[in-house]
Amino acid sequence: MKNVDPAMKTVERDIRGATAAHRLLFAAVAKLTDDDVRSASLLPDWTVAHVIAHIARNADSHVLMIEAAERGEVGDQYPGGVDQRNADIAAGAQLSAAELIDDVATAVDRLHAAWATTTATGWAGTGRTVVGAVSMKLLPFRRWREAEIHHADLGLAYSWRDWSAEYVRLELQQMTMLWASRQPMGLTALPDEAFGVDERHRLAWLVGRATIEGLAPAGIY
Repeated sequence: MKNVDPAMKTVERDIRGATAAHRLLFAAVAKLTDDDVRSASLLPDWTVAHVIAHIARNADSHVLMIEAAERGEVGDQYPGGVDQRNADIAAGAQLSAAELIDDVATAVDRLHAAWATTTATGWAGTGRTVVGAVSMKLLPFRRWREAEIHHADLGLAYSWRDWSAEYVRLELQQMTMLWASRQPMGLTALPDEAFGVDERHRLAWLVGRATIEGLAPAGIY
């Protein structure tokens, strides 16, 4: 019997999670009007249009890294760096609602197609994000994160209280370890107050989307 790479099983799980998150996102934005996309999102200084544009360009950035990995190269997520990322989001935020809806749908379709055709060579590769190198096998979870968190950032009916249970379980493990890694030596457990709320609320605090009484911001993002 052929051995199955455990890492690829994780990739497949994360692609399923991200794909499901994309379906929910599409349902939320499909009927938005021009007035809707010009309204404020939950992110400072960003409209709903900015968030949708970011979701689309993030999908494109993953495709760029995957395509480069397939060629045996290390591709840049944003070839022009942070300046390009910000300029592309600002440009996208000026589109009409119909244009934005088509843009994000097309970008995500390209990403799904890239995932479906990535070979062992591609998955074994590395990309270069604005904060450092990343394994291609980690990208599907990162995309799942983008879809879940930024869907809630739109400020529509979907919120962090609606994040999928599997995403919350997996992300809590990662964010709790990341939080602990940034604390003084010996402080590795979350504060007691963090366990006085449910898991979704705890995760929302860790990623800077909610507050917990008695606690300062988690400081991860």
